[in-house]
Amino acid sequence: MHPILIHVGPLTIASYGFLFALGVLLGVLLAIRLARREGLDLGVFVDFIFWVMLLSLLGAKLWLLASNLGYYLRFPGEMKYLLTSGGSFYGGLIFGAVFAVWFIRRHRLSYRLLGDIVAPGLALGHFFGRLGCFAAGCCWGREAAHFPLSAVFTDLKANAITGVPLYVPLYPTQVMEAALNLANLLFLFSLYRRRRFKGQVLAAYMLNYSLIRFAVEYFRGDPDRGYVIGGMDRPWTSLSVPQLVSIAGVVAALLLRAGFRKKGERENRAAGG
Repeated sequence: MHPILIHVGPLTIASYGFLFALGVLLGVLLAIRLARREGLDLGVFVDFIFWVMLLSLLGAKLWLLASNLGYYLRFPGEMKYLLTSGGSFYGGLIFGAVFAVWFIRRHRLSYRLLGDIVAPGLALGHFFGRLGCFAAGCCWGREAAHFPLSAVFTDLKANAITGVPLYVPLYPTQVMEAALNLANLLFLFSLYRRRRFKGQVLAAYMLNYSLIRFAVEYFRGDPDRGYVIGGMDRPWTSLSVPQLVSIAGVVAALLLRAGFRKKGERENRAAGG
């Protein structure tokens, strides 16, 4: 609703950028707190977080570019806005995960333990990121004239930056996803305290977020995601690219959870003698 948080002379702070940075900061601090509790080498862990964040940001922008390549080829001047956009979450997640696998293998770390430590921070950061989307007007929902909690955007700047329709009731998909990510954070933090095996929190995060994104996609109205089946004109019977990735995420999460559980049971039997 308010894409520009502060504008004083040459100083301009975008609401999305501020909330995104705040989410990253709080997510990192939460992860460091959990890493300290687990007795990890904080120097190595901070290096891990820094590079994952950097490559995730790069991946998010490249994924956004690739998923809208036709548009950017027609309007190459629009590529400059990739520098200020948040990009695609799934692109960031995939790039960050690939680097994480390499880093963990090189330093002989426990990827299950690291995943459990980082997962709540991801949910926290994503909560603030979606609030930033709502402030900027991006990732908007479909028209929702009869939905009592619909959102109406009126800011001309938001329309110019993101293309969000103005003066039209829309599903508040940004707030919906933010609320679900907050609920996911609370669940993951509770699960972390009582987890039965390493990797349980990581698998739960992957499963929960995949389900969240799959569901919210039905209400999205922005055309930036691409479709495998159908299109915007048939939202309930179509399959978007993020939904396809979400399905893969659900399958991967269930397989990982089963594998992590078996490995944890073997470790418990070995520890018990």
